[in-house]
Amino acid sequence: MTEEILKALETIRPFLQADNGDVELVEVSADGIVKVKLTGDCKDCPMSVMTLRAGIERSLMNQVPGIRRIEAVN
Repeated sequence: MTEEILKALETIRPFLQADNGDVELVEVSADGIVKVKLTGDCKDCPMSVMTLRAGIERSLMNQVPGIRRIEAVN
């Protein structure tokens, strides 16, 4: 599952980088919880929760079966 998540993140990354941000995979739990770290301008952006839920979570859940939730960590 980790490799599939990394591939899915590569499809999202250009959109984040266009706004001087990025995302890093931190951990994938056995029960389908994916932890990511927002970096660059995404880290402090007031819209980061929307980016996480509407952008990253939706995209990953559509591309990788078995993901239950995405969480941001610092």
